[in-house]
Amino acid sequence: MKKTSAAILAGLFLASGSALAQTAPAPAAPAAVQPPYSARVVTLAEAKTIAAAAEAEARKNGWTMVIVVLESNGQPVLSEKMDGTQYGSNEVALKKAQTSANFRRPSSYFQDAVKSGTLNSIFTGATAVEGGELLLVDGKIVGAIGVSGGSAVQDGIVARAGVAALK
Repeated sequence: MKKTSAAILAGLFLASGSALAQTAPAPAAPAAVQPPYSARVVTLAEAKTIAAAAEAEARKNGWTMVIVVLESNGQPVLSEKMDGTQYGSNEVALKKAQTSANFRRPSSYFQDAVKSGTLNSIFTGATAVEGGELLLVDGKIVGAIGVSGGSAVQDGIVARAGVAALK
């Protein structure tokens, strides 16, 4: 019985080896893979200009804010917390910018959807508060800004002041 089992196993082993030898080689990987997002992202110099304009708007109105600028893929470029801004605004500003970058629309879109009762449950993870805006160059998304520290309306005003500086 042992000889029969050993013979069967040896036969299976040899048969599988020949099948592997006949397998076609895997195709070569492409030389360069393009990312699914725009190759053009907001630069540090642009982020500084955007943040400076947003900060100037906040100061003009006597508001303290956190200002976050992200690349279009959601990666941070710049984060600034004005003196006296509450600590919780760091996370909120980041989430607003991420909402805009990830969903490709202002965070106020979700705020309006909540108000109208039309928010679809597929938008899990969206921060539904005004203050997140897209950054566009030549009609293409290059990043997003998120602002927090005041009311939703104040955050939106400051974020849009930053957006305007990019144009």
